[in-house]
Amino acid sequence: MTTELAPRPPRRLDSLREVGAGLDMLRGAAHSARRALLPGGAARGNVGQGRRVAVLPGFGADDLATGLLRRHLAHAGFRPEGWGLGRNTGDIVGSVVRFTERLAYKVAGHGAPYALVGWSLGGYIAREVARNRPDLVSRVVTLGTPVRGGPKYTLFAPVYRARGFDLDRIETRMQAREDVPLRVPVTALYSRRDGIVGWQACLSPNEALVTHEEVHCSHCGMVFAPEVLARVTALLAQP
Repeated sequence: MTTELAPRPPRRLDSLREVGAGLDMLRGAAHSARRALLPGGAARGNVGQGRRVAVLPGFGADDLATGLLRRHLAHAGFRPEGWGLGRNTGDIVGSVVRFTERLAYKVAGHGAPYALVGWSLGGYIAREVARNRPDLVSRVVTLGTPVRGGPKYTLFAPVYRARGFDLDRIETRMQAREDVPLRVPVTALYSRRDGIVGWQACLSPNEALVTHEEVHCSHCGMVFAPEVLARVTALLAQP
């Protein structure tokens, strides 16, 4: 692994830029509204073809935080849903179990697997659900998701250490999960401007079905920025 790709926490300057996430939200709302109202919007609204998508929120967030992204996907003809488990408390094991149960019930009812979009920690949960139950998932898109080190290479690493978490052990356990290969395609969107998660920690170069794409926005703006909204829509529209 090159020095450039070795994971490390975000730079302080990038963390300060997170205050600009509000601008990403405003731009995203305007972009979504224009897309729905401009001529040709109805045609563009068919790209999703009714495919079902579940969107998982990041740590400390709930389905309200992903509302703009889901509305954007609905305008494109998808059938997006929240994850339905309330606030993401950071309980990864419990969240994977509960969301898998919920997803299995829905897939049985609809007869087709879901695409999963996960923001930050929500993306890691989505990947683990897909890793355990590829029959339930058609593809995964992650947004600024730390797949290496967990909290170790995030802005909140000092808080975790102060609470007694062994971040090196967490990193080792996460790395060991790669022994169970992903069997559905995963696209990881990351930003070098991410002020919450070190962008290198969003890369998993040893997993064959994972591809990486760079975007240009803050971490908190991942579910609002027009660039990300457009890219997620295009990825989910692929066969």
